[in-house]
Amino acid sequence: MSTPRLPRHATKIVATLGPASSRLDLLEQMILHKVSVVRLNFSHGTAQDHIDRAAMVREAARRVGREVAIMADLQGPKIRVGKFAEGKVWLEPGEKFVLDASRTEPGDINEVGLDYKDLPRDVKAGDTLLLNDGLIVLDVTAVKGDAVHTKVRLGGELSNNKGINKQGGGLTAPALTAKDMEDIKTAMSFQADYVAVSFPKNATDMEMARQLCNVAAAEFGHKPGMIAKMERAEAIPKLEDILRASDGIMVARGDLAVEVGNAAVPALQKKMIRMAREMDKVVITATQMMESMITNPVPTRAEVSDVANAVLDGTDAVMLSAETASGRYPLETVQEMSKICEAAEAAEDPHLDADFSGQSYSRIDQSIAMGALFTAHHLGAKAIVALTESGSTPLWMSRHRAHIPMYALTSRLATQRKMALYRNVRPLLMDSESDRDTALMQAEAHLKKRGIVQTGDVYAITCGEPMGAPGGTNMLKICRVG
Repeated sequence: MSTPRLPRHATKIVATLGPASSRLDLLEQMILHKVSVVRLNFSHGTAQDHIDRAAMVREAARRVGREVAIMADLQGPKIRVGKFAEGKVWLEPGEKFVLDASRTEPGDINEVGLDYKDLPRDVKAGDTLLLNDGLIVLDVTAVKGDAVHTKVRLGGELSNNKGINKQGGGLTAPALTAKDMEDIKTAMSFQADYVAVSFPKNATDMEMARQLCNVAAAEFGHKPGMIAKMERAEAIPKLEDILRASDGIMVARGDLAVEVGNAAVPALQKKMIRMAREMDKVVITATQMMESMITNPVPTRAEVSDVANAVLDGTDAVMLSAETASGRYPLETVQEMSKICEAAEAAEDPHLDADFSGQSYSRIDQSIAMGALFTAHHLGAKAIVALTESGSTPLWMSRHRAHIPMYALTSRLATQRKMALYRNVRPLLMDSESDRDTALMQAEAHLKKRGIVQTGDVYAITCGEPMGAPGGTNMLKICRVG
């Protein structure tokens, strides 16, 4: 029986590991079907759970011969209600309900305690609180000491530890908690390639997280990429600053939608993807992308359109959360998402000439990267190859839509894994040679061995001279395979 063809697509897939997918054989299949980044959600599980899962990811990647990146997603502040005596209550519209930071006993139909003790200082009469992802809406009528008095506008079932958002933003909870700081140490113990920071308000939050990560990873000589999860209303006006302080962003549509309203999210998503690409940063689109596949074997047509539109907008990656962590069909979800990405990319019409019109580049290495793209596009080259130490040249090239596969050859395993998130970049590990001509011959042999190029094919290759200096790309060569 013939092996089914695996989709070839430029957009990367991020899959969350959880009880439904924590099996080595299943993880191998998910990686074969183009999962490029595995997300470990630090909101659930123990430190040892994450250490064990990270080891399993590395083993699965080794077995299938395809490196993937690991992303540690920090929990962030617990802005939640406390527990109820019966586990849940039903709130009726028009009824009064109290959120009391000083309450220690389980809640009831009239009031409940708070995990987030600063809520009474963050709100005032007239504010609107949204609980359980906006399914419950409470209007604040008064704040008396530690008690926030509200009137139920939109009722329903409220159960233990459901999240709280303030409409329009404004909760002062710090992005990094004591738990996050311990989790950073855990993530750095297995050298997570990316760290996603929950609820950052500004660039300072990201700078602090980066500093903590670098300190924790110093003994391993490791520096992870920092991903800012855009989920606070007050972070939106500071998007440019946050991008500068980060290596990329996640369009985290769940909490963001609750704070700014569902209707505002699609336009914000497009703006964030566009700005990230313009600033040479990576971007992940997340939340409810294939939500129905938690319980169903096929996606809805709306989900297919949602994923496809993110791809057409130029996102580096699309992310699966509960679909792969706890859903019934983790592998099938990855397979469906792969097909959608491939179909959407086939419909793209690259406008590389327009991308370069009016642009100027002051850096030699960036100019070489753009020259490689432009030349390969007009020559109809089979591939673009970058010999890279830092991954900067492939990142710059990946910010532009090109239907030419880009292969990034590096001698650094950490760089290979980090590049797993870059759109249309296929990172490969190659032994480095200090001699340029030897390295170029090795690169072509590497490509021929993998069936990427064959006799007569034209490809573009970039490298730096002297070899091995990060940020030193200064040469572009057009080659025909002999």
